[in-house]
Amino acid sequence: MENQEKYDTLINTISKYINLHTIPFQKDERGYVRIDERKNMYGGKGIVYMLQMFAEKELANNRIGAYMVLLNKGDESGFHTHGDRNEEEIYLVIHGSGEYRERNGMDQTIRKRILQKGNIAVINSYGYHSIENINDEPLIIFAITTNVK
Repeated sequence: MENQEKYDTLINTISKYINLHTIPFQKDERGYVRIDERKNMYGGKGIVYMLQMFAEKELANNRIGAYMVLLNKGDESGFHTHGDRNEEEIYLVIHGSGEYRERNGMDQTIRKRILQKGNIAVINSYGYHSIENINDEPLIIFAITTNVK
C-alpha cells in the first residue's frame, strides 16, 4: 500500500472518532499539516502516527499540538524523556485506552496507570514515559508539548 493510500485509511479510521480540524487564529479552518509515521518509536513496538496540526513556525514550538495515534492493540511508544529538548508534555486521551508507564530515571521503579478517554497525564522534562494501546480500538491522544524556561 502506498503512503497516501495508507494515510487516507488512517484518516478515515480516526475520523470515526474525532473531527480532525484546526482553526488557527485569523486563518481558515483546515485539517492536519503532516503525518509522521514512526516505526518502533523510542524502541517501542508497532507504529505510532503523529498528526501534526500546526505548520512550522506557526507557533513558538511546532510540536506544541499533535495527535498521537496508536492504531492497533500492542502499538507502543517506548520509554523516552524530553530532557535533552527541555520540553514537558501533556497527554489528553481523546479515544481508546492505553497503559501509561513512567519512571524517574533509567533504573527506577516503573509506575503504571491505565489511561482512558478524558484522562490527562502530565510529564516533566526529565521523566521517562511510554504508552501502549491495550484495546482493539485506536488509542488517540492529543499531545501538548511545552518548552521549559
